[in-house]
Amino acid sequence: MEWQDRGIVLGVRPHGESSAIIEVLSAAHGRHAGLVRGARSKRMRGILQPGNLVDVRWRARLSEHLGAFAVELAEARAAEIFDNALALDGLGAACAMARLCLPERESFPRVFAAFDVLSARMQDPGLWPALYVRWEAGILHELGYGLQLDRCAATGQSGDLTHVSPRTGRAVSAVAAEPYRDKLLALPGFLRDGAAPLRPGEIGAGLALTGYFLERRLLWPLNRTLPEARARMTERLAAAGLL
Repeated sequence: MEWQDRGIVLGVRPHGESSAIIEVLSAAHGRHAGLVRGARSKRMRGILQPGNLVDVRWRARLSEHLGAFAVELAEARAAEIFDNALALDGLGAACAMARLCLPERESFPRVFAAFDVLSARMQDPGLWPALYVRWEAGILHELGYGLQLDRCAATGQSGDLTHVSPRTGRAVSAVAAEPYRDKLLALPGFLRDGAAPLRPGEIGAGLALTGYFLERRLLWPLNRTLPEARARMTERLAAAGLL
C-alpha cells in the first residue's frame, strides 16, 4: 500500500531511540498517523513541527498497518510564528482540536482546506481568530452536527438573527429571543454573514457557541472534553483584548 498527499503536521511523539510517530491532517486521506525514521535528526526536527505544511508519502504492507511516512517540508509555518505566543497557542489549539474531533483515516477536504488557510494566516491577529471560529463551525457541519443559522427557528424570518438555541442549534431572531435571552447562546454576526464586520465580543461569543456544540454533540458522547490547548488559546486571546 502506498499513497502521496499534502498535509499539516498535527502532533509528534517519540518512538524508540531515533524515530517518531506523527499525525498529519492530509488533503485526501484525512487524519493519518505513521512512523518517521530518523525523526530526531536536526533537519527532521525542524520539519516535524505542528502546523508545518508537508508533502508525505505513506507506505505499509497492509492498509490497516501503522505504516511509515517519508516527509518533505512544503512550508515552515511553525517557524514563521516562533516568537508569537498568541499565534502559537492558536495553532496548537487547532492541531489539538483536529486530533480530538476528526475520525482517523476519513477524508474531510473542506476541513483540510480551511485549516490550510487558517495556519497560513496566523501572523495576523486581526484575522485568524475569526477564521478559527469558522473552522470549528465547519467541523460541526462536516461531521453532521452543523448549526442552522439561515433563519429563525420560531418565526422563519431570515433577518435580525441574534441567538442560537442550545437545544436545537438553530438561529433565533432578536424579537423571538427576548423572553429567553439568558437561556440562549449569542450568535456573532460574522458567523451568519461572512461579509459582516467583526464587532467587539464576537470572537468570545463564537468560541462559546462552537465549543458548546462540539462538547455536547461530539465529545461528551465519546467521554471527551475540549482540550487544554483550546483553553490556553482562549485565555491568551482574552489577555490580548481580542475576545
